[in-house]
Amino acid sequence: MKAYVKNIAYYLPDRVEENTNERLLLKTGIERRHIAGVDEVASDMSVKVAEKLFKTVSRDSIDYLLFCTQSPDYYLPTTACILQNRLKLSKHIGALDYDYGCSGYIYGLGLAKGLIESGQAKNVLLLTAETYSKYINPEDNAALPLFGDAATATLIEGRESANEGIYAFEYGTDGAGFQNFIVPVGGARERYQDVKLKIITDKYGNTRTNRNLYMNGAAIMEFALTVVPETLKRILARASLTRQDIDYYVFHQANNFMLKSLKKICKLENLPYWNDIKDYGNTVSNSIPIALCDMTRQTDSQKLHRVMLIGFGVGLSWGGCIVDLSNFGE
Repeated sequence: MKAYVKNIAYYLPDRVEENTNERLLLKTGIERRHIAGVDEVASDMSVKVAEKLFKTVSRDSIDYLLFCTQSPDYYLPTTACILQNRLKLSKHIGALDYDYGCSGYIYGLGLAKGLIESGQAKNVLLLTAETYSKYINPEDNAALPLFGDAATATLIEGRESANEGIYAFEYGTDGAGFQNFIVPVGGARERYQDVKLKIITDKYGNTRTNRNLYMNGAAIMEFALTVVPETLKRILARASLTRQDIDYYVFHQANNFMLKSLKKICKLENLPYWNDIKDYGNTVSNSIPIALCDMTRQTDSQKLHRVMLIGFGVGLSWGGCIVDLSNFGE
């Protein structure tokens, strides 16, 4: 039994915010972002996108639910348990939350592969959903124009096949950089009720509090440009492939500047490489599945035997793999 990606769907909130700063538009390539409603949370978006997927996939076939988010409904219980009930899935399934950001989709594919190929499950529903907008201070123009909210649903199924459908995984972790991408207050380390609200204004006039998201953009850029090229090489070595053997490269859609820089430093200038974030922004764990969904609409799936995925970001963490999408949607 081998794990394969069968289908993907995504959901974008109705509210749209336009980026009007010409300098930021030119650098980031982000024209607009979708923002969750005031009372709309990650599980709400996940229900909507899962129902879209269930138009082509039977909910009764699901025997494991994975939910990737850093915007859970509650500290406890596990949001995946709530989703099992809201989606009317069988009570005889596993349901698991895992707290990951921009590399989260890769980790979910790895978990799903392990569940399927070890015989624990046959059809895994992988949901990703984020509402980072709720963490960002509206006066922080360093972070505000970058992030959009979204949710995705992916069905990973087991197939009797001699060929690999998801393979050549590479992972990486550097927790020494955790403070470069963080919401400092709110967890057990610094509880709301114990920590005084602190207002921070940087030299560019961007304002946030210690309860808001903070990202050291320069440090994250340096991190990505360091780990992604090496990860690409290691994935190719694991699969005994060359750059030219890959049918498409799909990296985490952070921003246009970073994607162009990675394309150059990874020596992918003349190879199929996805870079289209103008309508979404950085949707964190959703960015790769959204890109895959759009890519398969524009590309003959029969030509997508080897698609390389690489995610990187908050943690600091990164990961990558190769997926066979040649029978996507069938």
